[in-house]
Amino acid sequence: MQPSEDSLAKLKQGMRRTWMSGDFGQVARYITKTAEQFVERLNIQPGMRVLDVACGTGNLSIPAARRGAEVSGVDIALNLLEQARERARAENLRVAFEEGDAEQLPFADAQFDGAMSMFGAMFAPRPERFAAEFARVTRPGGTIAMANWTPEGFVGRQTAIGGRYIPPPEGVPPPMLWGREEIVKKRLGPYASSLQMTRRTADFDFPFSPQEVVGFFREYFGPTKVAFSRLGEPEQAAYAKDLEAHWQENNEAHEGRTQVRAEFLEVIAVRK
Repeated sequence: MQPSEDSLAKLKQGMRRTWMSGDFGQVARYITKTAEQFVERLNIQPGMRVLDVACGTGNLSIPAARRGAEVSGVDIALNLLEQARERARAENLRVAFEEGDAEQLPFADAQFDGAMSMFGAMFAPRPERFAAEFARVTRPGGTIAMANWTPEGFVGRQTAIGGRYIPPPEGVPPPMLWGREEIVKKRLGPYASSLQMTRRTADFDFPFSPQEVVGFFREYFGPTKVAFSRLGEPEQAAYAKDLEAHWQENNEAHEGRTQVRAEFLEVIAVRK
């Protein structure tokens, strides 16, 4: 059963507070290279109109603007939008960043040549509604692209650990379902003349130990920070221990560094 309108409004308010807590910009800079590589594969050309949904601090918007595209970025977190604007100003790039809901995009039909989202819109609570909006604002023949964490990958398994301590909201499909090919086909397939999906990896490389990485996420990553704030001290200690073990078991580095490969599903569709 889907949440009621009242509960949906409260859920979205909570999501906004969650993403505005901490400082996601500190985390986002560790996946900048992955974002730039994603944009390169989209073959964005000068003058193209491109939308970045759940843009955060501009990890996709900035490299798309560097390629000469006319870029718009939307997000629910005002502080992340301000960081994105600062990044664009620092490079003298013109990007229109504004507050916006992925399930109700403030744009006209077929306004964009391409729409994209990396590790963002996959968290919209009504995925079918978002898929319809994603398609609506993209012109026929345009590109729809997403990068979504997979349930089996590092981030998906870390999210599952968190779910043992803080149950997910009722009636909301797990965001990691966007990392399954069959689910993407069901949600985006009706709007696409072609649909290409490729499993790739984002490489996290932190110059500190797995234990310190968990502390870093507790301080800067909104969902982790909020999760810990809702737990008592014994549960906080247990949760931290589980997260540290997860990072340690997947760490490919040594001597105070942490390097982890996180699988995601790259989705590139052509709008009907």
